[in-house]
Amino acid sequence: MAKLSYGRFSSNCGCCDAPAAQGVDRRRFIASGLAALGMGAAPGVARAQTSARRIDIHHHFSPPQWIAAVRGRELLNPGNLSWTAERSIEDMDKGDVAASIITVTNPGLWFGDKAQTNKLARDCNDFGAKLVQQHPTRFGLFCALPLPDVDATLKEIAYAFDTLKCDGAHFMTSYGDTWLGDPAYEPVVAELNRRKAVVHVHPTAANCCSNLIKGMSAGIMEYGTDTTRALMNLMWSGQAVKYPDVRWIWSHAGGTTPFLAGRIDRSSRALKDKMPQGAMHEMKKFYYDTAGAANPGAIASLIQLVSSANILFGTDFPPGGTSAEVAKELAALRLGFTDADMRAINRDNATRLVPRLAAG
Repeated sequence: MAKLSYGRFSSNCGCCDAPAAQGVDRRRFIASGLAALGMGAAPGVARAQTSARRIDIHHHFSPPQWIAAVRGRELLNPGNLSWTAERSIEDMDKGDVAASIITVTNPGLWFGDKAQTNKLARDCNDFGAKLVQQHPTRFGLFCALPLPDVDATLKEIAYAFDTLKCDGAHFMTSYGDTWLGDPAYEPVVAELNRRKAVVHVHPTAANCCSNLIKGMSAGIMEYGTDTTRALMNLMWSGQAVKYPDVRWIWSHAGGTTPFLAGRIDRSSRALKDKMPQGAMHEMKKFYYDTAGAANPGAIASLIQLVSSANILFGTDFPPGGTSAEVAKELAALRLGFTDADMRAINRDNATRLVPRLAAG
């Protein structure tokens, strides 16, 4: 797939390095973008049809202990209260999804009581691990972690990775009024870096910024903004550079990050001590999922920042829609994705991060 990067055109295949070929790829990209906006077809661009037995990297589950703790709380989507493993598997079968990586979602685990949060994280992880044990080829687990309690989080990482054999870790973007990248959380990032862990990040609404617009759900705008805050804080703190072996996955195509990437990169140039190669270099190393973002605006912006090798199929099931619907939306984008690109997005990128799922 040809892509336009910030400041210069680049192709991710060697055959397109010649000036003439670059001109063809520019035309293909422009034609693809016009097609996505309903302004014409993109002749010569392969329409990707292969599903390659998708892997859903962003799929939620609702342990009974979690439901009891979150019922009636702000940011809870009612769709998560009716989750069952059977519903997940049924949806996956209809959407040609081989496996899903499960995580807890909003309103998360933290409600001001450390003891409650620590117990809830352990209960969710034990429940999720049993589900994976029952269906090892259909589910993976990114463990819930009890931030902002750093000591408890380090203990839970050891239990989740060493005893439960979880596939990765899961965080919310913020906790109260602190974001990932906060200096207090650095020991957690250091430990995950030591383990070369896959880490999935889900947005929430921080205390500062909930209900800023009367009648507007936080999911409409604030989730995307909080994702950008967490991602930038991780870079601005220097932790993204200091701990390069953490493989970060950002939900919802990175929120507003791809759209703001040029501004973010320019601002980072004054922080040579924290980001010697600039923010753009760091953002291009991250992974981004398609949950809540399978639309031309979000994905067209994302592919200006990264290639298909850094994009992962995700649905946000159950509240985010069915896997079949998300797959259909992605296939209809007409953004120049080839069959190989779609196979990478749907499956191969996920199996590089979680190799045990390749057998499914």
